Amino acid sequence: MKRSANATWKGSIKEGSGVVSTQSGTLDNTQYSFKSRFESGAGTNPEELIGAAHAGCYAMAFSLMLGEAGYEPNSIDAKADVSLVEADGGFEIDAIKLTVKADIAGIDDDEFQKIANQAKEGCPISKVLNADISMDASLS
Repeated sequence: MKRSANATWKGSIKEGSGVVSTQSGTLDNTQYSFKSRFESGAGTNPEELIGAAHAGCYAMAFSLMLGEAGYEPNSIDAKADVSLVEADGGFEIDAIKLTVKADIAGIDDDEFQKIANQAKEGCPISKVLNADISMDASLS
């Protein structure tokens, strides 16, 4: 399976802007710019998109692993806070914090935490990221 996305950028880094689109069409010429990345301008940014990908991937992996252990989640709410910092004359994503709240009948906290951490390690997006990934997971 392969998925794709594309980006087009026009102009200088501070005055220019770009658009991103995905194969599925969910993003279709969605605007991004210096202001949307480093200030508070309209549009998206790469870190936000990585956060969305990580949160979505994690929630699916957690649901799969819960099912394999005999639990069916009523809901899983996953949030990924992506930290972009200056480093080595440029920028890097140094950390991502997952915050997970889940409603799962019949599971105790020890089992919940064990499976939540397995999902954090097993999620394909977690595996591709070179960042410190922490997690705060709780039952609701």
